[in-house]
Amino acid sequence: MEENREELKNEIIEGRNAVIEALRASRSIDKIYINKGDVDKTLGHIASTARDKGIVVVECDRRKLDFMSVTKAHQGVIALCAVRDYCSVDDIFALAEERGEAPFIIVCDEISDPHNLGAIIRTAECVGAHGIIIPKRRSAGLTAIVDKASAGAAEHSLVARVPNIPAALQSLKDRGVWVFGTAADGASDLWHTDFSGAVALVIGSEGDGMGRLVKESCDVIVSLPMKGKISSLNASAAAAITMYEVLRQRTLST
Repeated sequence: MEENREELKNEIIEGRNAVIEALRASRSIDKIYINKGDVDKTLGHIASTARDKGIVVVECDRRKLDFMSVTKAHQGVIALCAVRDYCSVDDIFALAEERGEAPFIIVCDEISDPHNLGAIIRTAECVGAHGIIIPKRRSAGLTAIVDKASAGAAEHSLVARVPNIPAALQSLKDRGVWVFGTAADGASDLWHTDFSGAVALVIGSEGDGMGRLVKESCDVIVSLPMKGKISSLNASAAAAITMYEVLRQRTLST
């Protein structure tokens, strides 16, 4: 808890005027936390401006704001900023084209633990994935904790945020990308799955895995072979194993 609080010092903006100026300057903001039940017009203006910009606004009680606050003068609003700007999905495709490679995209379905997201970004960068897609809600963002957990890989990675993962997957499929989900009950064994061509690899959340609509949007559900008594792996560990199998097959085909 204290570690998270320490990390927050590098990524939050507190106070009404400061948050308003950050919005005017188009700072890359993950979320804005506003005191629940506060009817102040300035806070209402901040909330509406943020929503117009596609920023998630979360109403919370003052105790949460007090805990997050470094200055202890948050005035009922705190903005949680990204350590770098997000890209578009088009930017990810452009990078693949620039490299002369079939797109290799990692899609994170509600990975809420920043350490897991950081580890996934680190592996994605190491295997040469062209980008990562995350949802705007119910997901960790590009915070300082994620950047630290990625060992700096977030500084070199393209990360896009989308409002809806199933819709994003359909868009990828429309552009010729084959979508692979990962789940314990997957019908396709990892070692016998063909990952050639354009690939999007979907990693489910830490607790529940992929959501129903996300799972239904996948072309293939892949399972990892499990020989021990534990039936599942940590999300970032499962992601790493699967990503390296994609890399292995791509390396053999070149």
